[in-house]
Amino acid sequence: MNTFLEKFNTKYNSAPFSQIQLSDYKPAFEACIAKAKQEIDCIIHDTKAPDFDNTIAALDFAGQELDRLSSIFFNLNSAETSDEMQKIAQEVSPWLTEFSNDITLNEDLFKRVKAIYDTKDNLSLTVEQQTLLDKKYKGFVRNGALLNEEQKKKLREIDTQLAKLKLTFGENVLAETNNYQLHVTNEADLQGLPEGAKEAAADLAKSKNVEGWIFTLDFPSYLPFVTYVDNRELRKEISIAYGKKAFQNNEFDNQQNVKDIVRLRHERANLLGYASHAHFVLEERMAQSPEKVQSFLNDLLEKAKPAAEKEFAELTAFAKESDGIEHLEKWDGAYYSEKLKQKKFNLDDEKLKPYFKLENVLQGAFTVAEKLYGITFKEIFDIDKYHEDVKTYEVVDFEGNLVALFYADFFPRKGKRNGAWMTSFKSQFIKNGINERPHISNVCNFTPPTKTKPSLLTFNEVTTLFHEFGHGLHGMLANTTYPSLSGTSVYWDFVELPSQIMENWCYQPEALALFATHYETGEIIPQEYVDKIKESANFLEGLATVRQLSFGLLDMAYHGKPQPIEDVKKFELKAFESTKLYPDVTENCMSTSFSHIFQGGYSSGYYSYKWAEVLDADAFAYFEEKGIFNKEVAAKFKEYVLSKGGTEHPMELYKKFRGHEPTPEALLKRAGLV
Repeated sequence: MNTFLEKFNTKYNSAPFSQIQLSDYKPAFEACIAKAKQEIDCIIHDTKAPDFDNTIAALDFAGQELDRLSSIFFNLNSAETSDEMQKIAQEVSPWLTEFSNDITLNEDLFKRVKAIYDTKDNLSLTVEQQTLLDKKYKGFVRNGALLNEEQKKKLREIDTQLAKLKLTFGENVLAETNNYQLHVTNEADLQGLPEGAKEAAADLAKSKNVEGWIFTLDFPSYLPFVTYVDNRELRKEISIAYGKKAFQNNEFDNQQNVKDIVRLRHERANLLGYASHAHFVLEERMAQSPEKVQSFLNDLLEKAKPAAEKEFAELTAFAKESDGIEHLEKWDGAYYSEKLKQKKFNLDDEKLKPYFKLENVLQGAFTVAEKLYGITFKEIFDIDKYHEDVKTYEVVDFEGNLVALFYADFFPRKGKRNGAWMTSFKSQFIKNGINERPHISNVCNFTPPTKTKPSLLTFNEVTTLFHEFGHGLHGMLANTTYPSLSGTSVYWDFVELPSQIMENWCYQPEALALFATHYETGEIIPQEYVDKIKESANFLEGLATVRQLSFGLLDMAYHGKPQPIEDVKKFELKAFESTKLYPDVTENCMSTSFSHIFQGGYSSGYYSYKWAEVLDADAFAYFEEKGIFNKEVAAKFKEYVLSKGGTEHPMELYKKFRGHEPTPEALLKRAGLV
């Protein structure tokens, strides 16, 4: 019996993880693709004249079993993968690309869509229906519907190659992360490292049957090491290892993959009539053009660079004065930043961590959501999980109606990629009068509990949890008719608004009082710490801003204009010229592990983080003005931002919430850059 080919006999139709066999996937993909093709054929061969319901809406609801299967499979391939699973991913990805091309390159289907699109002004459609019609029509055109047969064939080849290359890129980064470990046997080499991080490293060594301490390139292991360990040589070693992932001329090297992905993306864009991949992508973004993005990034850089240079000079002087360091290197950055922060604010993560027990912080995020949006979270134990670390929650409104299922997966492990993300196992939509509720997941990599301590978060991890939870709320509170417009299915430079605005509550005394209590004494975080958190919020903000802008500029350099890349490292250095502060490290290259743009969906979109910061600073200013738990502002944010998904142009939705377009002033003010 194949789990995916039966109806899930589970509570809330949740994924039956424990029943899934790896051998189920390939036959399930074959069967679900065949079924989706039949559904598409029914639309094409419908004898009735094409109209919105029998073509556009039918198309949006076609292939739902395939969508569900894909979301389960690819989510697990990120959070709980294995060599065998990666092999399956390499096999099925081309099938999915081909199926997607079979739809968008089908002339008969496109004719039906075009017939409706051409008469759209005579149809009395809702705003959501108009948006869906535009999206479907553009989806065909942007994926080759107007090409001739030879060009269509070429497009299929490019798409198949790109699907495989992106997977390989990610697999190489994961392999390089897993292949490195720093084994320390002399405790004196760990001088400065907090006890919790040391204990976690000892536990890891023990699990591998070796003496001493083991550190890896997983963020909860790597970051405390480079932030606190006094031994500069060891910081250098692990820092270089981190920076040279997939840049070692070995079997996991990504240099050729970077070149191939960039070249194929440009070829694809040109084939479709666009000047570059960035022109293609940005047509469907709030920013609209590479020129606008470039000018947005450069304007911010102009304002942030003087502050960054001043901060870098201060950090350099501090390192020289403290330890006689003549030249500040990349492996010194986190270390001396932390020392300077302690000196200036007498505040360090080790003082704060006891107040940020993971369970309390998560409960805090739940309470903030309850106060703002009237939803409650209850842990349940009768939902299947894909790993014992995962916790499952039922989310209901004040009337007791199901809002969503929520999965939380917070600790690193071998089959899980680095980083933090939100995803969904089942979309929200309304069909036959039933509002199908979504199944949403937050995946992070926080420090796991040890024998003596629970999982205690750094303040940075607290904001990460709130950030991903903001994405989660965007998914959970979705309330649209059509699945492809639901939840986070919005322009990518709008998708970060719900996540980034949530981070603001982490700095508010009123919100911190809800969850920042000492894990041993229960004492609420002292007001002086809260004041210092707020005071230090802009600490080295210039450097942080320039770093983010450098990634955005690198992304635009790759995708903004077609150009041959002979040497990935040289190309990267040129793109970083205007933002360079630290000396270059010869062995390192950021591009070869820049998963956001080469594996994830951020190509030509990395600027979105800064763009969304403009939106979030402006939006949160509204909350501050009326009260951070103001019901009226929260209701407007829920109605126009969180529940509407991609049913309307984001700028229109934002203006309905805020009353005006956002301006960068609130961001610059908050960041202390004006």
